[in-house]
Amino acid sequence: MNVAREQEHGTTARRRLIRQLLGERRVATQGALRALLGRAGHHVTQGTLSRDLAAIGARRAPLPGGGMAYELPAGPNVPPAAEELRTAGALVTRLRDNGSLVVLNARAGAASAVALTLDQARLPEVLGSVAGDDTVFVAPAQGISAVRLRQRLEEFFFKKEKRE
Repeated sequence: MNVAREQEHGTTARRRLIRQLLGERRVATQGALRALLGRAGHHVTQGTLSRDLAAIGARRAPLPGGGMAYELPAGPNVPPAAEELRTAGALVTRLRDNGSLVVLNARAGAASAVALTLDQARLPEVLGSVAGDDTVFVAPAQGISAVRLRQRLEEFFFKKEKRE
């Protein structure tokens, strides 16, 4: 086996283990996750672990009783609240971007509800949102362009599901 193939196999196995660990227990920090991985024989840097977490879609999320823990998405590239986003699309009237931010226009008084739904969806492309009365500013996550974020939001808010 060549070095590249060995590294790929190691990455796949490590990411599988990360998914398993996050599925079995609450892990609050990358340090705690690195320790668990180390005990299993996977010694990684913080940078490698960050890339692994991003690749599998894991995000830190608030816990009901307080605190934070990593969570995994509900399915492959499907945020847990995808249906809620599609429903919130009825409140969205327009999406635009300026190259830095996405500006979402909503029906009067609906911006807070749309922003809350968007934040709860935990899309990996979204860093966060700020809502007014009928406008939401949405900041893209690091490495995501505002254009890509706008396109992703359009997929949820404006595209109808095909019915057969």
